[in-house]
Amino acid sequence: MSGHSTYETLRHFADSWGLAAMVLTFLALCFWPFRPGARNDNEAAANLIFAEDSHGDDDNGEQ
Repeated sequence: MSGHSTYETLRHFADSWGLAAMVLTFLALCFWPFRPGARNDNEAAANLIFAEDSHGDDDNGEQ
């Protein structure tokens, strides 16, 4: 039987490769909106709040 427990093995893995995986995931998610093909998606998301705009009408439908 090995001198290392499963906990110690998993902790060593998390301390070394787990941190690297989390950093890479974080950086990928931070730079995802800035990729070259994302312009149309970003513009659509930016204008999504105006999709149901009633062009100046108030809540009662009166102008």
